Amino acid sequence: MQISKNESYKSLGGIRLFGNLKVLLISGLFIALSIVLGKQLSFTMGPIRISFENLTILMAGIMFGPLVGMTVGICADVIGCIIVGYAINPLVTLGAASIGLISGSIYFYMFKDNPKLKLIAAVGLAHIIGSMIIKSIGLYIYFSYPMPLILMRIPLYIVIGTVEGYIIYLLMKNKTFANQLERVQMR
Repeated sequence: MQISKNESYKSLGGIRLFGNLKVLLISGLFIALSIVLGKQLSFTMGPIRISFENLTILMAGIMFGPLVGMTVGICADVIGCIIVGYAINPLVTLGAASIGLISGSIYFYMFKDNPKLKLIAAVGLAHIIGSMIIKSIGLYIYFSYPMPLILMRIPLYIVIGTVEGYIIYLLMKNKTFANQLERVQMR
């Protein structure tokens, strides 16, 4: 029995996780880039980490859907922690997963008539829920950081989210990038 291209990457319940091999390979690249941006090219001081680790997680969700975004977030966090030697914090991993899930869900299912608004909402809500709330709770519970330090993550992620959203906007606006993305998404 031969399996067709379209049937080879289906997840449970017939929901497509990776539409084709190109999406799977780009997702692997996004995971690797997230690890480099978050664990190697970052500045960390307690609960404050200045990095763009969520950029590729957001891109995966926005470009390929919520399930791919969630998968990239989970894999990037777990693999990155293993590589660097950090303890895996389940709430931080849940926060990374929610960034991909929320950004993809909002981008794919809301504000269809206004692409700028859906990008702003996708990046903004993903950071509010994933970075500012879930990851902060994980850092507070597991590491007992003082609340004033945890609250400093709010303005930090407003700035980081703005920069990440602008980078994604510039990429999506670029005609060559948009054409290549469309080719990758073809099933």
